[in-house]
Amino acid sequence: MAMTSQTSYPSMSNHTKERVTMAKVTLENFYSNLIAQHEEREMRQQKLEKVMDQEGLADEEKRIRRSEHARKETEFLRLKRTRLGLEDFESLKVIGRGAFGEVRLVQKKDTGHVYAMKILRKADMLEKEQVGHIRAERDILVEADSLWVVKMFYSFQDKLNLYLIMEFLPGGDMMTLLMKKDTLSEEATQFYIAETVLAIDSIHQLGFIHRDIKPDNLLLDSRGHVKLSDFGLCTGLKRAHRTEFYKNLNHSLPNDLTSQNMNSKRKAETWKRNRRQLAFSTVGTPDYIAPEVFMQNGYNKLCDWWSLGVIMYEMLIGYPPFCSETPQETYRKVMNWRETLVFPPEVPISEKFMLLSLLFCMFCCEEEHRIGASGVEEIKSNPFFEGVDYDHIRERPAAIPINIRSIDDTSNFDEFPDSDILTPTATQVSNQAEADLKNKDWVFINYTYKRFEGLTARGAIPSYMKSGKR
Repeated sequence: MAMTSQTSYPSMSNHTKERVTMAKVTLENFYSNLIAQHEEREMRQQKLEKVMDQEGLADEEKRIRRSEHARKETEFLRLKRTRLGLEDFESLKVIGRGAFGEVRLVQKKDTGHVYAMKILRKADMLEKEQVGHIRAERDILVEADSLWVVKMFYSFQDKLNLYLIMEFLPGGDMMTLLMKKDTLSEEATQFYIAETVLAIDSIHQLGFIHRDIKPDNLLLDSRGHVKLSDFGLCTGLKRAHRTEFYKNLNHSLPNDLTSQNMNSKRKAETWKRNRRQLAFSTVGTPDYIAPEVFMQNGYNKLCDWWSLGVIMYEMLIGYPPFCSETPQETYRKVMNWRETLVFPPEVPISEKFMLLSLLFCMFCCEEEHRIGASGVEEIKSNPFFEGVDYDHIRERPAAIPINIRSIDDTSNFDEFPDSDILTPTATQVSNQAEADLKNKDWVFINYTYKRFEGLTARGAIPSYMKSGKR
C-alpha cells in the first residue's frame, strides 16, 4: 500500500511578503506605463490631426506640422530619460503650508517657467499611513488633463521628500477670497458654483470621486476662474488608493455632544478665527463632508454635491451651515442635519435667494433624493443657475477680477516664513533612519512623471511677464 506524505511549509515571513509585493507593484507599474505611454502618444497624434483638419491646412502644411510633432515626440523620449531633481528648480517663496508639507513658488532654471512645487515629507506619509492618498493624488493629476483641474507637469522624489510640480495659479484659493470678502453676492455665488459644478463633473466623468470639495481646494487662475486641486482623498482609481481616512473619527468624539447655540454673528467670528488653523492642521474640518462618508456604509459621487451645497451656503451667509466651536460638534450637526440645517433670520433673503434655499436643501438630503442623483444636468438646469452659459463660462470675465502684476505675483497668498523642509534633520540622516527609510521606500515606486507639454515647451518667458522675486 503506497504511503502518502504531506510536506508542511513554513508560512512566509513579513520580509518575504514585502518583497513579493514589491516585485508585483514593480511589474504592474512597468507594463501599465508602457501601455499608458503608447495611448498618450496616439492621443497626441489624433489631436494633431483633428486640429489640422479644423484649420483646413494644405497637404504640404500638414506634412511640415507632422514633422515638427515627430521631432517633439523624439525630444520628449530623450528628455524623459534625463533625471529631474530639486537642483533643476530655484525656490522663490513659500506660498502654502499644511500638516504634511508645504507649497513653494519655484522657477525652472533652464526655461524660466514658474511653477508651484508641492513638497511632502516621506517620513510623515509613512507614519500617518498617507501613502494611498498621495499615490491617488499623483495618479489622478497624471490622468486628468482638463481646464477644470490644476495641471501637473512633473513629479519626482529624493530620500526625504516627494515633489509635485504643478501650474502656478496666482489667483490664490476660494478660502482666502471668502476670508477677505466675508460674503459674496448672489451673482458671484452663481458664477463660482456654476464653474465648480463643471469642475466636479469633469472628475466624475473620469470615474473619480473627489471626497474633499472645500474652498481650500478651489484654486483661481490668473483670470479668476476655478480649478480643482488636492486629490489626496480622491477615490475610484486603483486598489493602492483605498484609504481608511475616516475610520477613527467617531472614536475621537467626546461623550458630551451638547449643542452650543450661537447667533450668526458669533458663528461668523468663530469661523474666521478657527478657519486658517484648521486648514493647516492634520484634523482639518468636517464642515464640508457628507454624512454618508462619515457613516462608512458606502457612498458615491453625490457626496461631492453635498460639499458643493455647503460651500454655496458659506458664500452667501459667511460661514458653513454646521459651523461649531469644535470639529466634534460640527460632526454631530452634520449627522443630524435635518434638525440643525437652518437659515439665520438675521440675513435678508431675496426671492432669488429662496431658490438657493431650495437648491441647498436638495443638495443636503437623502442620497436618492439629492440633486444630481439623476445626473449633472439636473443641477445645471436648476432655476438658481438661470442665464448661465456653461459652454462659454470660462471665456467670460470672472465675477471678481484678479489683479495680477506678473507671472510670479503672490499677493493673493498668505505670508509664510521659510522652513527647513529641504534640509535633513539629525534624525533623518542617521544610519538607522536612512536604512529604515530605504526598506520602506519601495511604496513610492513609479512616482516620477514628466508631462509632454512640460518637457517640450522651450524658450524663456516673455520679458513683460518677468519681475523681481518676492
